[in-house]
Amino acid sequence: MIKAMKERRSIRKFRPEMPKKEAIDQILEAGLYAANGMGRQAVITVAVTKKELRDQIAADNCAIGGWEEGFDPFYGAPVILIVLAEKDWRNRVYDGSLVMGNLMLAAHALGLGSIWIHRAKEEFEMPKYQQLLKDLGIPGEWEGIGHCAVGYMEGEMPKAAKRKEGRVYYAG
Repeated sequence: MIKAMKERRSIRKFRPEMPKKEAIDQILEAGLYAANGMGRQAVITVAVTKKELRDQIAADNCAIGGWEEGFDPFYGAPVILIVLAEKDWRNRVYDGSLVMGNLMLAAHALGLGSIWIHRAKEEFEMPKYQQLLKDLGIPGEWEGIGHCAVGYMEGEMPKAAKRKEGRVYYAG
């Protein structure tokens, strides 16, 4: 586990092939086991594998981010795992962040690349994405925490940046 934590990197170039459903399911299951405040389990994940929906989300994410039309903020990843948390839960960002970490580590362990992409909060404030949740049968109000873009890495694994000194302190 520690080795995976040290080796995992954010991937910014993916091949178009769709990972096997079994791998996606394993990644999603890892997210379900993330630590969460008071055992509330107030985080959900929406797995987007339909290309048309994936591309629409990418276009909206691009617009929110202010990039030139046509830029893909998901770097070609064919799978987008969108993490959302109950909007009124005080630990939503923390709990959702732990889910994101588990998703990325699980993807790495399965030989897949991943990257955390922001702007899910802004997307899921849009009526069309609130409607998407309703169409999926998801009741309640949800805040987008992040997107975990997943796929097969194109090219070589990026090297780790040198770790900064002076970031650990013992108080005892």
